[in-house]
Amino acid sequence: MSRRDVIKMTDAEVAAYLDGVHTLNTATLNHDGSIHLVAMWYAMLDGDCVFWTYNKSQKILNLQRDDRITGLVETGDAYEELRGVELVGRGEVVTEWDEIAQIGAAVVKRYFGPIDDEQMEPILLQTGAKRYGVRMKIDKVVSWDHSKLGGTY
Repeated sequence: MSRRDVIKMTDAEVAAYLDGVHTLNTATLNHDGSIHLVAMWYAMLDGDCVFWTYNKSQKILNLQRDDRITGLVETGDAYEELRGVELVGRGEVVTEWDEIAQIGAAVVKRYFGPIDDEQMEPILLQTGAKRYGVRMKIDKVVSWDHSKLGGTY
């Protein structure tokens, strides 16, 4: 068995890890081919990784031109603690308010805890007024969990 096979997470481990409260590093392609890399709060919604951002942001401009996107969620300080999931796919820009609000609510609840609908509506209207959503359609998942190595290198 290869070392790569040992550290790879199962589908259930990947899902549990992505359900944790982490930050998604998101990479899109600029017009000149360089990488635009930014940290985003995200949520998992209907099996997709989703986030929202300003509708005039560089991420949105890049995805409208070229929908390729890669996301990285990673944790750990010491080698034996390193864990992560890379998501490679296509970023679908969401411009319809109902779906933007759904994405925004999922992200807000993920990082701020349960919020009832009555309290959520003004948050979404104020925060989401100039935002689009992004739904990542995942083609490839790469994962690693170095704790599976039992402390060896």
